[in-house]
Amino acid sequence: MPGLSPRRRLLVLAICCMSLLIVSLDNTVLNVALPSLQRDLHATTSGLQWVIDAYTLVLASLLMLAGSTADRIGRKRVFMAGLVIFTLGSLLCSLAPSLEALVAFRMVQAVGGSMLNPVAMSIITNTFTDPRERARAIGVWGAVVGISMAAGPLVGGLLVESVGWRSIFWVNLPVGLAALLLTLRFVPESRAGTARRPDPVGQLLVIALFGSLTYAIIEAPHTTVRAIAPFAVLALAALTALLWYEPRRREPLIDLRFFRSAPFSGATVIAVSAFAALGGFLFLSTLYLQNVRGLSAMDAGLWMLPMAVPTFLCAPLAGRLVGGRGPRLPLLIAGGAMTASALLFALFEAETSDTTLFLGYLLFGIGFGFINAPITNTAVSGMPRAQAGVASAVASTSRQLGQTLGVAVIGAVLAAGVGASSYADAFVPAARPAWWILVAFGLAVLLVGALTSGPWARRTALRTAQRLESREIHQAVNLGS
Repeated sequence: MPGLSPRRRLLVLAICCMSLLIVSLDNTVLNVALPSLQRDLHATTSGLQWVIDAYTLVLASLLMLAGSTADRIGRKRVFMAGLVIFTLGSLLCSLAPSLEALVAFRMVQAVGGSMLNPVAMSIITNTFTDPRERARAIGVWGAVVGISMAAGPLVGGLLVESVGWRSIFWVNLPVGLAALLLTLRFVPESRAGTARRPDPVGQLLVIALFGSLTYAIIEAPHTTVRAIAPFAVLALAALTALLWYEPRRREPLIDLRFFRSAPFSGATVIAVSAFAALGGFLFLSTLYLQNVRGLSAMDAGLWMLPMAVPTFLCAPLAGRLVGGRGPRLPLLIAGGAMTASALLFALFEAETSDTTLFLGYLLFGIGFGFINAPITNTAVSGMPRAQAGVASAVASTSRQLGQTLGVAVIGAVLAAGVGASSYADAFVPAARPAWWILVAFGLAVLLVGALTSGPWARRTALRTAQRLESREIHQAVNLGS
């Protein structure tokens, strides 16, 4: 959409950021509300994991389908459908009479959410065609995540204390409606030049893989190996089938040739690692601040500010660094800061001291603030614009899969460590193995970022883009004849 005026392009960016705001705000607000929700609905630790993971799991499973569908039938059309379903799902969540109903309605939310962020990123990619402008736009996009992290705990704490946990879902209703009306009026329709066919088999394999793996991890501390084994086997079988089937399709759900690009593969691994760290970090912090320290939802929200504010401030800086110097420096800063943060908790039990707790949150916020811009830019910049929806959907899927696995793994480790002991007494020692897992996630960001952002990696990205462009031209010629 290069014909749009600069003012119109900025308006499109603002509308897309509104969708990101409600999706991101929903997650951060919900984390603060978990203890209140736990008491009201009599939820166990695994129940709380499912409230979060039911959403991220469905989102991760459907993102690539939403991205390819938007490229095929129109990005504006799919984006608007996502806004309607997400807003309706939020209303249903606010009315949920039980934990099971809330989990089901979170899945409805996720169906709509799957049509928002990857499609919005595809709209942004096709609106801002200049690489520097695109990097700055993605920096703004990342700053919105920071805004949601800064505002979410405070808004959530205020709403939970004054009205109750159900009110956290009401925030999405006016923003979703406003974004819908603005999209209808100002966002132009766009689609890929070559339509991609649906891949129902690939979609079912992705759902089977993500669902069975998450279930096995979350339920492992609460049941026997015999009960979990079938789900682990199903996950392995689905992964094997996916790797065998997708390369044999002419238009696969997941084009595995994307992963021949080292930066793209690195961005995928980094996204999974960083967002697994985020999911686990927020889950541990929320339960510790409210259930162990006994803080109110509002006070817990204030304690999250040392993490949220640096995320907000560092995200646009990361966008400028990516635009001017490439993704390497932001990735190294992100990986180093996140690793240092987790080490504070793993080695020194940072949560037991206000000073080290503050420093741990500050370091994590700095690290996470630098991570989104290089992930997103690397995922879409080396791909043909016609496949921008699919490429950005893979990056978004990696984020959601990472957050799903982070909550599942960290929650399972915590539940196994606490066992039947008093929650307040057992939390800190039970959480120590979980913090070491977060150290590993931070190191993965650091090492993979260093490996996949050099000259060799850029050459693999160039070769991959050329092959994909050649294939698109070949397919277009065949369709024309």
